[in-house]
Amino acid sequence: MSNVEKVERLITNDSEILDKLKEIIKPYLGVKMELENLTGDESLVEDLRINSAHIVDIIIDIESVFDILIEDESINQMNSVNDSIEIIKKQIDH
Repeated sequence: MSNVEKVERLITNDSEILDKLKEIIKPYLGVKMELENLTGDESLVEDLRINSAHIVDIIIDIESVFDILIEDESINQMNSVNDSIEIIKKQIDH
């Protein structure tokens, strides 16, 4: 597999993860936002206004959808959408 193919696969994976993540967080959004405008840099709590109780629900949904287990230390690092994508990728690759 060439480097270009690896990069393309990585982008596809990120895109697939982001699409699934959008569907997971959609019911918990505390602000009106078109999810297609989501860049990934948004903070789950500050920008998207997802409260801490819903973060737990989102984690449970992520674990179910991606068939992974997210450790407590990783939960504390899930501050933004991009952080969440990276943690999900690490767990999928593990």
